[in-house]
This record gives sequence, structure tokens and C-alpha cells, in this order.
Amino acid sequence: MITLERGVFTISLDLELIWGTLDLFGPERFRRACLIEREIVIDRLLELFAQYKIAATWCIVGHLFLDRCRADNGVKHPEIVPPQHRWSRDWFAHDPCSDEARDPIFYGRRLVEKIRACPVVQEIGCHSFSHVIFDDAGCSPATAESEVAACVQLAAQLGIQMRSFVFPRDRVGYLDVLAKHGFTCYRGPEPHWYNRERIPGPVKRLGHLWTFLTAAQPPVVLPERAASGLWNIPASMMYFPMHGLRRYLPLRLRVGRAIKGLNAAARQRRVFHLWFHPTNMADQLEKMFEGLRHILEHADQLRSRHELEVLPMRALAEYSASTSVATDAAL
Repeated sequence: MITLERGVFTISLDLELIWGTLDLFGPERFRRACLIEREIVIDRLLELFAQYKIAATWCIVGHLFLDRCRADNGVKHPEIVPPQHRWSRDWFAHDPCSDEARDPIFYGRRLVEKIRACPVVQEIGCHSFSHVIFDDAGCSPATAESEVAACVQLAAQLGIQMRSFVFPRDRVGYLDVLAKHGFTCYRGPEPHWYNRERIPGPVKRLGHLWTFLTAAQPPVVLPERAASGLWNIPASMMYFPMHGLRRYLPLRLRVGRAIKGLNAAARQRRVFHLWFHPTNMADQLEKMFEGLRHILEHADQLRSRHELEVLPMRALAEYSASTSVATDAAL
């Protein structure tokens, strides 16, 4: 078991723009939120991270590394073996094959450049190329291989070496493919009873809501080495969005749970792993940023007392690996 010298605060973000919901809702339902994410949210997040000296892990959909794309003899992204998900017949049907200026919710090269320019160095990780669901029967080994390979190649063209991976919809699969391409860690699901594989979707949602409404302390975790050799850094808590009916759930519950998680991580010398989509910040923008600021302020106070440190996923995995090697040597 890994032993930490003090508590750790890790933040991971799933940067996907429209790709995260495209297969379920098409390009229109969340267009406005994606545009707000591009025009406002990313800049404000980076300002907050710079102010509080937070090195976060941004796991980015590979298509967002592009500033343009086009079909090759009528075939969109022939380098990708498209999945055969039962709910989506033509995986790239909505891809406009244009550019970032005309279709900014599909491309994100300028966003990647902004993240890289942050005064506090941010980690850039991977969230698949097109938000394929890795553990679904429709995702073949060839699909997973092509998705990961395309991301690694695009990142390398920008001088980025990716080591952290977040699975679309937290559906873990094909860890061997990640290991083959040099990844060292991934974000596993939150370790709640309702996240077990055989629990029905409605029960999972009710369990999640109950945990939120009761302001239960989120789990604090330790990195775990998977059989593939990758480190699983489980999530602790999602920073819940405020769109739809969720807007009526008080902000104080979101902040209160996160502060409980930070305190527990410091007290138990474990990891509090907060995650969210930048798009989640687009509704009730000022409230969401007010809450996040309170969370970062509390983390900063714990850090100033040397009870907590802030590490991105890659650094936490590297620390875990070095500690594991040292422990093995001692034995």
C-alpha cells in the first residue's frame, strides 16, 4: 500500500466541448454551454489555477487538438476504426470537417494553447479521440487502439507527452492499450457502492443524489496499481453542475462536501480527487466559480500549514511508483 507524507489534492478536468454529448443529443442541445466554455470558462479556470498555484490535469478529447479537419475521399477520420455502439450508427456523422473558426464547438487547438500558456504549468492528458465508450461491446480492440494512437500522435506534434487518461463516462477498458502507448495512470470511478458494475442506472443516479443531499464526506483514496501496471487514481467527487433541476441544489452542499474531502485527505494522508467538465461551469457561472474559489482557498490554507499538497495525476502516479519501488527494495 502506498504511504503519503501528507494529504494530496488532485483536480482532473474532462475537456471535451460537444464531443462528450454528441452521440446522445447531437450538436445543438449543449452548443450554448460549449460556447460559454470556450469564451469565458477556460480563461477563468486558468486565472484561478494561476492565482492559487494549482497544477491540474486537463484530459482532452483528441479531436480538440485539431484546428481543422476534412474528409478523405468522403471518409471522415479514416485513421479511426469507428465504434459500433448500438445507439449511434454513424459515429462521425456530426463532424463538420471544417475548422475552429467556423465550428468552434468541434475543435480546440486554441484552447490547448491557452492551457499550455498558463503561468502555473498544467498537465495535459487524454480523454480518447472522439469520446468512444471503451468498455462497451461496440468498442473493439482496433477502435481503442486507433483512438489512443491518434491522440498520442496529435499531442506529440505539439510537443506534448501524455501520461494520464480519463475514460469517457468513466467506463474503464483496454488498459493494455494505454500501457502500450506509454500512459501511466487513469482516473477510476468514485468508490461508492452504487458505482458497481451491475447496479442499474436509475439506482446509481439515486445513490449519487442521496450522497449529495446528505452532504456526505466524499471518499479519500490512495493510488492503486492495476494488473496492466497503470496506476488507478480513483475519483473522490464531481463538482456537481447547476443546469436543469440541479440548479435548485444549494451551492453550499457542493462546497461543504469538497471541504470535508480536503480535511479528510489532510487528516488521513490520502488523496481528495475532485473532477468536473469545464462545460459544467457554464450554467450559473458566477455561483459555480464562487464555490470553486472557496474550495481552492481552503486547499491553499491546508497547504500553507503543510497538511496538504497539490499534485496533478501524472505527478501523483510518479510519486506512487517511486514509493512502491522503494518499499519493494526495503522488503
